[in-house]
Amino acid sequence: MTAAYLPADGGLDDRVPFLARLESEDRAALLALGHELAFAPRVTLLHQREPSSHVLFVLTGWTKVTASAANGYEALLALRGPGDVIGESAALTGRPRSATVTALEPVRAVAVEHERFTGLLGRSPAISFALLGLASDRTRAADRRRLEFASMAVRERFAVLLLDLARTHGRRTEEGIELTVPLSKQELAGSVGASREMVQRLLKELRERGAVVTGRRTLLITRPDVLRLIARAGQPAVDGRRTGTTD
Repeated sequence: MTAAYLPADGGLDDRVPFLARLESEDRAALLALGHELAFAPRVTLLHQREPSSHVLFVLTGWTKVTASAANGYEALLALRGPGDVIGESAALTGRPRSATVTALEPVRAVAVEHERFTGLLGRSPAISFALLGLASDRTRAADRRRLEFASMAVRERFAVLLLDLARTHGRRTEEGIELTVPLSKQELAGSVGASREMVQRLLKELRERGAVVTGRRTLLITRPDVLRLIARAGQPAVDGRRTGTTD
């Protein structure tokens, strides 16, 4: 069993995956309830609006979590990787799945029938509290991001998003920082509450400034300092002044 999902430090926040929050005995007991599955890149693991039948625990690989509105607008809600739990909300509430989960690269995961999962939660307070803590941390992180984004224009929110992706899913190369998760312009737009056309314009601007190089579902950040300058323009004012300057 891989230990790739174990955190490098002991701090718990919204970035620490579920399996890393469990004691080794609890983690082994949970994974023993299911069976391992393999998914190729771009394969859908879970479908939005389908009834819940199982919960997935990612062992290796990264996935994207997206949701579509009735008018076809699609938003990227999260990226889930090694150690993360997927589909737990539907299992706990009995409601249809609220999002679609798609593999971004080869993924290995353990599928546990939701009756077995909820049964174990009833028998194990430690696992239940770990799941509650994860849900709380994710909610707090989402609230912080909404508050942060509320004071920003789309341009500034997009710069913050790219910097976040570079930090969490970036691979340093001689040319710059390459994002290791292939995301479409629509998915990027959905992450910052913008249209696909707006993201295209922002990427064009960043290319002209030498800040990024783009390809089909590829993005290389060559000037993170430019993104930081844009992002600082949207930070709260201090003594009536911005904490950063616009360019």
